[in-house]
Amino acid sequence: MRLHACAVYSTDEGEIEPFMSSPTLLTPRQAAEKLGMSYPALKHWILAGRIRTVKTPGGHHRVPADALEEFLPSSGASAGSARISGRNQLLGAVAEIAVEGLLAKVVLSVGNQRVTAIITADAIRELGLRPGDAAVALIKATEVMIARP
Repeated sequence: MRLHACAVYSTDEGEIEPFMSSPTLLTPRQAAEKLGMSYPALKHWILAGRIRTVKTPGGHHRVPADALEEFLPSSGASAGSARISGRNQLLGAVAEIAVEGLLAKVVLSVGNQRVTAIITADAIRELGLRPGDAAVALIKATEVMIARP
């Protein structure tokens, strides 16, 4: 008699499914890297239920590769593809561009949030940015300000 071992995992809804028939599963670190975000930030998303995960028999979270699709633009660009050392990168889509003189305002839509940056008009031309294009916002700050909404 020959036995075959097959691991199982449970979904967040409590369903048990065979591990071998599962979609490609990523560790939270791998998923965070693909999304261009920090591991602690992704763990907050997981614990808040913002991103779909499955649990291994040992209770560890795994992120199905297809669960990342809603957070990535369809163009295939990925955060970090510009090979920069900054870790605070937000991948989004250009929602608005306003050029006035030497400066330009660029608004990126990142999930349900918007990030605004003022860059040079030359940078807009060099990057070839247009509304709807995928772009990465690199956050490099030495200060954080708090304001009332």
